[in-house]
This record gives sequence, structure tokens and C-alpha cells, in this order.
Amino acid sequence: MRALAALAVLLLSACTGGRAERALPADRGTAVLYVALGDSTVEGVGATSPERNYVSRLHERLRTVYPGARVANLGVGGATSADVLRRQLDRAIELRPNLVTLSIGPNDITTRVPVGAYEKNVDTILGRLRHETAAVVVVNLIPDLAVTPRFSRSRVREVVGRQTIVFNEALGRTGRAHGAELVDLYGASQRELPLHPELVWSDGYHPSDAGYARWAELVWTGVEARMARGK
Repeated sequence: MRALAALAVLLLSACTGGRAERALPADRGTAVLYVALGDSTVEGVGATSPERNYVSRLHERLRTVYPGARVANLGVGGATSADVLRRQLDRAIELRPNLVTLSIGPNDITTRVPVGAYEKNVDTILGRLRHETAAVVVVNLIPDLAVTPRFSRSRVREVVGRQTIVFNEALGRTGRAHGAELVDLYGASQRELPLHPELVWSDGYHPSDAGYARWAELVWTGVEARMARGK
């Protein structure tokens, strides 16, 4: 209960704290470049087509505001925070993005990466994006893995649930320190997955088309929060 309370405080401070100065361009004619970093959920495992993963859906929404918006999806299934750091980050920086989303952590948890190592990797990723790009960075908290069918009846459910909280605390601290916009997928997953099993793909773990649609809705709120008033 203490860990849950601590996470609630983290989320409240994320939502009510001061905004960083970065924003997406006010000029809606800007050819905004969106770069997505992360794991299989970024790649879109579970979606019936690439167009139905959350990155493509987010890009589609972005084009309603910035018609010239482009996307580069660098997500790779199985990626950990170390993989993003070593194999995705340099390319992202080279692209000179206006918007970056980062979704990483579940593979760190399931492969037993120490939370300290995870936090250090995320700190380096977000630090480099902050200092080497002008991008708005939107980071989603890790969904509650313990409520997915893969883990909900597993003997490791409690361990995975506790680790998700601890990793999210680290992610929240680091995100706020670097001025990232935090999106609460953790709370949404706790509320919604038990009532809507259709949000999860047949493997009991990755989002389905419906799950990615919902994911895109939630991340879009973070993107919208960083849009400058249009011209």
C-alpha cells in the first residue's frame, strides 16, 4: 500500500508540476518529425497491421494538426533501456526530431535488470535528448504488468507488480528531472484491463488493435499538452 501511495504522489506531482519550456511549433505548417523509441509495443507487436500500432495512430493524429508531420519508428521487439541507449538513441538524435516518445521498461523488469541500472539508462537517454535535440519528449509510465493475463494468475504476479511500481517511480523521477511529459498508462491499465480483456492481444501480454488505439489516445493527451498555440 505504501508503494501504491508513493506512486499516486508521483503521478499527482507529474500532473500538477510546472511545465518545461519546450513545446511543439506554433506554425502548423512545420514539417514536424516524430521519432518513437522503445520496445515491442512501439514496434507494434499485437497489431494486425503497422498502421494500427500506437505510433502510427499517434502520427495520424499529429497530421491533423501538422499536415506535413513525418514519423520514424525505431522501436524493436525485446528492447531494454540499454538497447534503446545503444541502438536507437544515436539515430534518433541524428534525425533532429521535434517530438520523441519513449516507451521502455517491461523487458528490463522481466529480464531482472536492476532498477538502478534502468534509471541510469533512462537518465542518459533523456539527458541526451534534452541537450542534443530541441524535441518535446513524451514518456509513458509502464502499464501494470500484473493485471495482464500473462501474469495475473502467475506465481510471480506480486513480484512483477511490485517491480512495475518501483520502475515507474524511477521513470517518473527521471522524466521530471529532464522536463519530459509523463503519461499515466499505469493507472489506466489497472482500471481498464480487468474490465476490457479485448484491449490485450491473444498472447495475453501485448496490446490488441483496440489496446493500441487506447494507448494512442492516452499518449496524445501528453502530446497535446506540449503544443504551442497555433498560427
